Amino acid sequence: MVEIERKFLVLSEAFKLDSVRQNKIAQGYLSSVPERTVRIRIKNKQGFITIKGKSSENGLSRMEWEKEIALDEAQQLLSLCEKGVIEKIRYEVPVGNHIYEVDVFEGENFGLVIAEIELQSETEEFSVPDWIGKEVTNDTRYYNAYLSNNPFSGW
Repeated sequence: MVEIERKFLVLSEAFKLDSVRQNKIAQGYLSSVPERTVRIRIKNKQGFITIKGKSSENGLSRMEWEKEIALDEAQQLLSLCEKGVIEKIRYEVPVGNHIYEVDVFEGENFGLVIAEIELQSETEEFSVPDWIGKEVTNDTRYYNAYLSNNPFSGW
C-alpha cells in the first residue's frame, strides 16, 4: 500500500513514438488536503476511488489505496468533488524495465506535461530517456490535487 514514484517535466513529444497505450482520464477530489487526499477517477469507462496519505519528506513515497468502482458511481461521486476536475490523456511508455506514465493535461492545466515512474524502492535505478526534463517529485505544485485548485494556466 505504499506508492513510490518520481515525477519529471517533459521536454518534447518524442515519448509518443514509443507509447503503447493511451487513456482519457477525468479526476476530482473529495478531499485535497495533503494529509489525506480522496480522489475519484474515470479512466476510459472505468471508475476508481483512491485514498492517498501525506508524502514523505523527500516526496518519493506515501500510502495509497485504490479500488475500482462502478462507472455510474464514479460519475455521481465526481459531481460531488471540489472545484477543478483534472482532465488529461495518459500515455504509457516503456523505458528499460519500467513504464513511464506521461500525463498531457487539458482544460485549465493545458500546456503541462508530466512523466511519472513508479519504483519498488526509493533507491531503485531506472533509465531516463532524452525527453525527460527537470525532476519535480518534491514540488507540490505538480501534484494533481494542487493543480485541481491552482490550475497551471494561472501560474
